[in-house]
Amino acid sequence: MTLDLVLDAATAAGSAVHQPLQWVDLHLKRGIELGPLTTHFGFTLRYYSLAYLAGILFGYWHLTREIKTAGAPLGQRHADDLFFWCTIGIILGGRSGYALFYDHAMLTSPTLFVRLWDGGMSFHGGLAGVIVAIAWVCRANGLSFLRVGDYIAPCAPIGLFFGRCANFINGELWGRVTTPDVAWAMVFPDGGPLPRHPSQLYEAALEGLVLALILIPLFWKSGARWRPGLLSGIFVGGYGVARFCVEYFREPDRQLEDFAHATGMSMGQWLCVPMIVLGLVLVVRALRRPAVGSAVGAPAVA
Repeated sequence: MTLDLVLDAATAAGSAVHQPLQWVDLHLKRGIELGPLTTHFGFTLRYYSLAYLAGILFGYWHLTREIKTAGAPLGQRHADDLFFWCTIGIILGGRSGYALFYDHAMLTSPTLFVRLWDGGMSFHGGLAGVIVAIAWVCRANGLSFLRVGDYIAPCAPIGLFFGRCANFINGELWGRVTTPDVAWAMVFPDGGPLPRHPSQLYEAALEGLVLALILIPLFWKSGARWRPGLLSGIFVGGYGVARFCVEYFREPDRQLEDFAHATGMSMGQWLCVPMIVLGLVLVVRALRRPAVGSAVGAPAVA
């Protein structure tokens, strides 16, 4: 009799439907409340803003360490200029890219465009803004664009990691609907009652941690930085591949669902295709050309 009860319990447990995780059960807040929100002095410092700040500060810190190595293509004053102009490029490029690719209403409404606290930043637009900023600083100071890009590339993935974690904390940019038997499937408050992939965490892992674990050791432990365009190409192409793959698990933006169904790929995937091609071109070009120097006896830029 006891054995029958045990078998019945085991059968019932095995046939029970796995209950998906609930985002609300994590009790996450979208920011830090500073002062009573019911007064004019209270406001919420959003983690999304802190993620951008943390990523920029890490990038500046790491770049400052990189330029102390022999043969660096830029000096501290150039790093300071890059810190300022790349920050502007990230904000303006990211916002402009989102308006251009994802929300055309922002193009005709300056009020919507400047409401950064409502979210809406495009990585591809931010990357374009950073490229323009690097080009500006390099041209003004007679620096090698590719070599400077190689020093900035290892600094970027950690910022991407922070940003995607902030997306998850905000409960936004969730993934596609999946089956409840996926152990990490999650129900997001604004994503309906069905379980979804936490694609923000997939992106944090691939675009952030994996790229960082590739680029940072390559910079410090190999001669990759002596081949102009190699690290830049790995970053651009690596991000393109990572984002392209994750898009299969990420829900397309609501206003672009018809576009994704009509073209067979999401907007994010289409934007990643030229990145993958450019990355491959840069990597092949860098490997086919001789290195520009070595770590021994190479002068640093003042």
